[in-house]
Amino acid sequence: MELSTAELQLDNDNEIISHLRQTESQAADAVNLSDNQQTCTQDINAVLREMSSSLAGLKVDMEYLQRDNEGLLTRNHYITAAFSVSAKHVAFSASVFTGGAQGYIGPFDTETVLVFRHVATNIGNAYNPNTGIFSAPIRGVYHFEFYLHGHGHKSIHTAATLVKNGQQIFTAFEGQPSYSVNPSNGVILHLESGDVVFVRLWRNSRIYDTCNNHTTFSGHLLFPM
Repeated sequence: MELSTAELQLDNDNEIISHLRQTESQAADAVNLSDNQQTCTQDINAVLREMSSSLAGLKVDMEYLQRDNEGLLTRNHYITAAFSVSAKHVAFSASVFTGGAQGYIGPFDTETVLVFRHVATNIGNAYNPNTGIFSAPIRGVYHFEFYLHGHGHKSIHTAATLVKNGQQIFTAFEGQPSYSVNPSNGVILHLESGDVVFVRLWRNSRIYDTCNNHTTFSGHLLFPM
């Protein structure tokens, strides 16, 4: 069947219109794609700017933290050094007489810790004048000595023992019926941190002290270990 010239022209026009519409659609898609790409690029740039700002803030925070850490290290160094110096300087010396009434301590029915309340020196505060007990602040080798003063008696002696953690170490003893007596003793001990040392008066014994401070207890750290 043959088509007329008018029909052929109509088909040709429809084809052109369809092609134009397709071209317009492709152009619109291209515009939308370009817009989307532009929007995406803007979003990426915004994220990058935000990340850059965050990194700058983190850098500042890190600088502050580094300075704080350096300050803490410096303070810790000084604290450690101060503790080391104070721990290595331990020495005390005390007497029984405290400025009140002079006289005897004892005799008692049981062994009694002598409390040397008059403190001449207490570097490191390892000696407690309220209890009479020395507590080793660090592990080391210490030297102790104690001097007693008393008067002769036919049945009451002047005697005391240096004690470490409840263990009798050395004793100072003297007994005579008359005149003054002055027993004494000393010892070098290896102590662990927290070990205690004190002087314990014997049962049925007594000591005497005056403002001249005859009865004393002293000790000091020779060297740490």
